[in-house]
Amino acid sequence: MFEKVTIVGVGLISGSFALALKDKGFAKKIIGVSRTEASAQKAKELGIIDAALPLEEAVKQSDFIYVAIPVDATIPVMKQVMDLMNEKQIVADAGSTKMVLCESLSNHPMRKRFVATHPMWGTEYSGPEAAVREAFSGRSCVICEKEKSDVEAVNMVENIYRTLGMNITYMNPENHDIHAAYVSHISHITSFALANTVLEKEKEEDAIFELAGGGFESTVRLAKSNPTMWAPIFMQNRENVLDVLNEHISQLRKFKASLEKENLPYLIELMENANKIKRILK
Repeated sequence: MFEKVTIVGVGLISGSFALALKDKGFAKKIIGVSRTEASAQKAKELGIIDAALPLEEAVKQSDFIYVAIPVDATIPVMKQVMDLMNEKQIVADAGSTKMVLCESLSNHPMRKRFVATHPMWGTEYSGPEAAVREAFSGRSCVICEKEKSDVEAVNMVENIYRTLGMNITYMNPENHDIHAAYVSHISHITSFALANTVLEKEKEEDAIFELAGGGFESTVRLAKSNPTMWAPIFMQNRENVLDVLNEHISQLRKFKASLEKENLPYLIELMENANKIKRILK
């Protein structure tokens, strides 16, 4: 058990992680670091954190620091954290992109005390109110560059995630970002684009709400996600996201062509091929 843990960011991921640490007995006291006083206060009211402090004070008091903030802010904040750390402390992040972060920290003297992680879970909601218990159970967590971190630090982080019910996968940062583009980032872009398409065509929003069924709601749900979090993810993983987008656009064109040419067999073929996803998604 850690005497004190700091979570940098008090939103969906960090808040859910903090609740899990308390529930599983990993932390006696949790300190929150937030950009806004309002978020810190709300996190305290919800029992996510026990106290809110500036970053420097929080890091100096803590055994374990968990950084879960937008990826563009993670690099400078992580450098600040690691500049303040000693060799007994551990820091981990929860960012959706890994290559840029790992490259930027590769030569830091405290690199071995950093464990690069990505718990593959999230919702379209944000802020302390979005934090939920048992959020990570049954999900996957990616750990990158395990070999560059101290064995003891990696073991501790792995133990936490496994106790939370997560399955751990190891990847290098480049492969992580490629796979994340396919299984996560493209889903969000597609959802944003579909929402914009519908809003453009359906000027009368009441009609959307009256006719929207479960299929539409589940497909466009991610469009409610926080742009300040997702825009930096898309930009940091720009090349991979563009590759996936190009393939996605190619697939859309195939559906468009089958309809334009009234080619029913081809339309069915495209959908039957898509049905093969059942082998992966049970």
